[in-house]
Amino acid sequence: MQEALFHEIDQSFDDMVKMRRYLHQYPELSFHEYKTASYIQEQYKQLDIPFEANVGGNGVVATLKGGKPGKTIALRADFDGLPIQDEKKVDYKSKVDGVMHACAHDGHTTTLLTIARVFKKYQQELPGTIKFIHQHAEEVAPGGAQPMIDDGVLDGVDYVYGTHLWTNTPYGVVQSSRKHFMAAADKFTIHIKGTGGHGGIPQQTKDPIVVGSQLVTHLQQIVSRRIDPLETAVLSIGTFHAGNAYNVIPDTAKIEGTVRTLNPSVQQFIIDEMEKIIQGVCKSYDVSYDFNYAKGYRPVINHEEHAELILDVADQLSEVNKAEMISPSMTGEDFAYYLEHRPGAFFFTGAQIKDGFVPHHHPMFDFDERAMVVAAKTLIGATLKANES
Repeated sequence: MQEALFHEIDQSFDDMVKMRRYLHQYPELSFHEYKTASYIQEQYKQLDIPFEANVGGNGVVATLKGGKPGKTIALRADFDGLPIQDEKKVDYKSKVDGVMHACAHDGHTTTLLTIARVFKKYQQELPGTIKFIHQHAEEVAPGGAQPMIDDGVLDGVDYVYGTHLWTNTPYGVVQSSRKHFMAAADKFTIHIKGTGGHGGIPQQTKDPIVVGSQLVTHLQQIVSRRIDPLETAVLSIGTFHAGNAYNVIPDTAKIEGTVRTLNPSVQQFIIDEMEKIIQGVCKSYDVSYDFNYAKGYRPVINHEEHAELILDVADQLSEVNKAEMISPSMTGEDFAYYLEHRPGAFFFTGAQIKDGFVPHHHPMFDFDERAMVVAAKTLIGATLKANES
């Protein structure tokens, strides 16, 4: 049956491209994906596959019971967009001003809907039950995964699998990890409250830009000088905003950034060290501050046997020239929550475009659409192989 299913995926490629490009033109921001959710629901109506809407918010979950006994396998795809202006010169660029699919969620949705269509065709030969989890709001913490889990999306599920079309990785490469795969992704904000004044009379001020500059320098030393080199951590400053005139020292400055960790004890150590540094630097300059640290998604931790199963399946595909275990990525994903509740694995499907690398969350983002075929076949193969155990 696997060969027949793979053939169906190959035959579906043109339709997959058409669907993906349609979704690409009509992105919606996290927690506001109403039209996309309706589109997904309509696809399942046409397939005559029962589904639930508004799961944990805007989530959609379809369930297909095979004609043979077996396990219940959940496959997940996300479908929210990002607040980025699409700058590509293509006929399928976003038609929504200031919003685009810059992280391949349109491709994830297309892949899962195509798998559902193919499985439906072979329903009577299919072992077990498949849950198709279409998750809203992956891009913005607290995300859509946990609310969907709270709504019972994993009830009765034995294993759960998911993939990310990944432009950091060339087409034809599939990657996973036996344990830690992606990092905890946190956000912090620091407000520095000084005293503004004339740029030519700085002695009358308490300059928050100077204080903020010191903080940026000191905070960067937490990872390089206070964390065991054998541990993994990232602390990055993303924004530094202060003032609006060249000759005026402002009253306040705002710094925002992210911390990425794999180990909860390292995460807490960084939080404690940040607090001490911010307090010390601000006290030395006689300014006050507000420090807010928001923990985001927890680390994505694969289950070893399922990560190996994924790569075993991928390694047999003619489209794949390398299926490999890799070191963890310091990006984040709320797929972490599914893996905290059920065994399974998450993996990257290489989707780098032929004529160069464009990073995720970039105005020129695009991906090699052939990767959807690789992702679909890997998820199908994993579903069938998991039912053999």
